[in-house]
Amino acid sequence: MKDTRPNTYTAFHGHRRIAAGPLPAVALAVKRAMAEGTDAVLTFDDSTGRPIDIDTRGTDDEVLARLARTATGADRSEADAAAAENPPGATAPAAGPASDEPRGRGRPKLGVVAREVTLLPRHWDWLGAQTGGASVALRKLVEAARLANSAKDLRRKAHERSYHFMAAMAGNMAGFEEATRALFANDEPRLRELVAAWPGDVREHLFALAFGAIEPG
Repeated sequence: MKDTRPNTYTAFHGHRRIAAGPLPAVALAVKRAMAEGTDAVLTFDDSTGRPIDIDTRGTDDEVLARLARTATGADRSEADAAAAENPPGATAPAAGPASDEPRGRGRPKLGVVAREVTLLPRHWDWLGAQTGGASVALRKLVEAARLANSAKDLRRKAHERSYHFMAAMAGNMAGFEEATRALFANDEPRLRELVAAWPGDVREHLFALAFGAIEPG
């Protein structure tokens, strides 16, 4: 399931955090800062830890309108890609032998997407012998794997976005290499020790990204 929570963004002037929150609010804060002569402003997408570009030209309404058009365009691109992958009237590739369960009367549409799956004959034999047939068995296996690995996946995403932020904001600071190793080892006490001398706003945002004060999007 796609995460529907809105992303948050954080802007820094140098090593000082000047705004955090939804992109429209952060964009206007960045615009005001730049109008006051502030340069070297970096804005980060908190879901990835990567810096993004914001076009602050024009009035506040013009800035917000551009952001809205960009967001709409991204949504449309996702929809177009999905439509191209599964065009109306297209014949879906077979998922396996005909041992799969028949569609019963009144069975609800599950929103499933047909894709080709390649397995050895013994795998198809085992799947076909399961209650509900191959498709049901495969869905159950995938869901079980997702649940078993969910904590690991969230930790990996937190490490990755934290590293991107660290590289952009602290790549030249003392202890960066050791701090990176502590981050990927999930060693919070060691990481806090290594970055104790870093600017406070950078430290706080790093810990929020790495250890869950900001949830991965």
